[in-house]
Amino acid sequence: MQLIGSADEVTRALTPFVGGTVYLHLETTVGAYTENGFGVFIRNAKVQIDSAALKGDGPLYRAGLHTSDGWVYAEGLTHWEVDSKGRLLLEGHDAEGRMTVACLVGREPWPVY
Repeated sequence: MQLIGSADEVTRALTPFVGGTVYLHLETTVGAYTENGFGVFIRNAKVQIDSAALKGDGPLYRAGLHTSDGWVYAEGLTHWEVDSKGRLLLEGHDAEGRMTVACLVGREPWPVY
């Protein structure tokens, strides 16, 4: 994964998913938002994306996905890549390199282990 250097570059990577149905993985790790150990995990939520953008001036960014039924936000993003299957992987890492948030978007369901 590479550091997010430009919000516009990542927004362009989100563009192919706009207007279509995608499978979404959204996760925060323990301690990402509170010191009480709470987190969020959702895998293979099937959503229609109407618009999408990455916002922020760095080093932390926010992805906003407007869906047919509402909004999905992922905040604290620092890294990104498009993998060999064309899926967009967005992650946030803390100062020690640990993942704190992940937002993954793909055209096919994510593997369930």
